[in-house]
Amino acid sequence: MKKIVALVLATMMMASAAVGCSSNTTTSTAPSAAASKAADSAAAPAAGDVSVGVCIYKFDDTFMTGVRNNMDTQAKTLGAKLDIVDSQNKQPTQNEQVDTFITKGVSALAVNAVDRTAAGPIVEKAKAKSLPIVFLNREPEADVMKGYDKVWYVGAKAEQSGTMSGEIIADYFKANKTADKNGDGTIQYVMLQGEPGHQDATLRTKYSVEAIEAAGFKTQKLAADTAMWDKVKATDLMNTFISSQGLDKIEAVLANNDDMALGAIEALKAQGYNKGDKTKYIPVVGVDATSPALAAMADGSLLGTVLNDAENQGKATVNIAVAAAQGKTIDKTSAGYDVTDGKYVWIPYVKVTAENYKQFQK
Repeated sequence: MKKIVALVLATMMMASAAVGCSSNTTTSTAPSAAASKAADSAAAPAAGDVSVGVCIYKFDDTFMTGVRNNMDTQAKTLGAKLDIVDSQNKQPTQNEQVDTFITKGVSALAVNAVDRTAAGPIVEKAKAKSLPIVFLNREPEADVMKGYDKVWYVGAKAEQSGTMSGEIIADYFKANKTADKNGDGTIQYVMLQGEPGHQDATLRTKYSVEAIEAAGFKTQKLAADTAMWDKVKATDLMNTFISSQGLDKIEAVLANNDDMALGAIEALKAQGYNKGDKTKYIPVVGVDATSPALAAMADGSLLGTVLNDAENQGKATVNIAVAAAQGKTIDKTSAGYDVTDGKYVWIPYVKVTAENYKQFQK
């Protein structure tokens, strides 16, 4: 009997020791939640250690100059490093620049694509390196955006700017009955368009005309062609429109951006128009609210424009690139702006007219 009791006690002691060993092993190998959080924090780079490679489709675009200047300012505010390059409006050049940034080991990419349809291969390169990438101003196609969990877009809804520019023209004709030169109730216009295939050019063209018609006017397109967002090209194109249509027939000029609007005004001024004589005035409207455009509004040669917010687009792009490089979730807290579908930051346009343009001058 004593032997049996001794055997039972020995067995119980061994089981207790085994449980103790198991408990000790579990405790030593499973880190606490606090320890995990501390480790993750230590692994995330500080903003000062983040470098962002930035490709701008071309440096001599007035609006994109404003965006990149604001990107640079925001990067300095955060303490991050930016390397901004000019893609010279050439997609092969931009592709090579992306390759170079990846080779250098940047923490994130920010790309203003030359050709939005070429975004796919760029995203694949970033994806292969698990590198965050933010597109700005030129929106990649939806399937490209869905194909990678570290890709974002910052921009504005082009249809909104088109609607606003059309409303500015409609309001002018409502207030100035003599603007309808032939009194036929139809606005005869010419259209200066941006780059063919660019979503901003397509949507601004479409929605500006629809807004005029929604205001109760009939429209007649006298002529339309691309000036590639460029002021000099727009001046040449406007001269062509003047020669082919005649100044007596053109009642309004719609331009997809301010640079082209200002180019049209140069051509009009050469004919004695838009220089202060109310009998020699053709309303011209653009998009972007650049400093030269606001100056043209001040002297009365440009009817109106629509603010394309370069400051907030630049800030949002840098905020997202830096936060993503630090491994943060991209939301309103990290981006500083509302994030739609976890991928898109939309910066709203603002209508700029004679009544409010001064508040946008700097």
